[in-house]
Amino acid sequence: MTEIRGVITAMVTPFAEDTALDLPAARSLARRLVDEGSHGLVLSGTTGESPTLSDDEKLRLLEAVLDEVGDRATVIAGTGSNDTRHSAELTAAAARAGAHAALVVTPYYNKPNRAGIVAHYAAVAEAAGELPIVIYNIPSRCVINIAPDLLAELAAEIPTVVAVKQANNDDLGPIEGLDVLAGNDEVFARTLELGGAGGILVAAHVICRRMRELYEAAIAGDAGRASAIDAELRPVYEAMTVTSNPIPVKTALELLGVIGSTMRLPMVPASVAEREVVQTALERAGLLVTGGVGPA
Repeated sequence: MTEIRGVITAMVTPFAEDTALDLPAARSLARRLVDEGSHGLVLSGTTGESPTLSDDEKLRLLEAVLDEVGDRATVIAGTGSNDTRHSAELTAAAARAGAHAALVVTPYYNKPNRAGIVAHYAAVAEAAGELPIVIYNIPSRCVINIAPDLLAELAAEIPTVVAVKQANNDDLGPIEGLDVLAGNDEVFARTLELGGAGGILVAAHVICRRMRELYEAAIAGDAGRASAIDAELRPVYEAMTVTSNPIPVKTALELLGVIGSTMRLPMVPASVAEREVVQTALERAGLLVTGGVGPA
């Protein structure tokens, strides 16, 4: 089964100025992220503006990125929704397209109870066959939280549920039967310290090499070095949360000349103040100098 660990970048979805899906830019960005140290990529997640992508766009994006970097990195397809039938169909389609794993978010808005959550993931896993499933626990967006004991139950009952992207910092800790992945950049180092497998990260778009160094230090047992790198990177983590994701990271990528910052509504461009926060963080990290891009 696919190994899901390390620095996994939650990749933004590039759009042309008219908001059409920009597959050449997606290929280029995927290649850049892997070249800079990403062990894997998540496509069509929150950072990828998944609510505004059609299923056809999600699958075309997946196929393009698999073709570009699928032999060098773990490519994980975001396939979850609050409609179990839709989630199952899209996850099965991603499996047929060659995805290495699927990221399946907790059903949002309709607020299923415990039995409904178990039934949801069981149905998605059955449709996906042997495809590894990563549960995405993000109560800040989904309203409900999958408690650690329920996560362990899902792992015990569904063999292909192998990991969790834990975006609830209050419940961060080992889960029996699951690899734990940091769901928020600021707890990446803490997750590794607790024995976690890695993280699905946003700031890796711009500081991937340093986050890879943090990961390598942590798994080598050099807690002091990992902690020092984490402290150094925190201003960038904070800048990536100055407003709703993915506005800050797309702004950063535009400032660095990587891709344009076009988003689909309801995401809107960064305000002047928000843009200044991002630019200042990049400058202080040595990634951007006045009038141009700094060292890679």
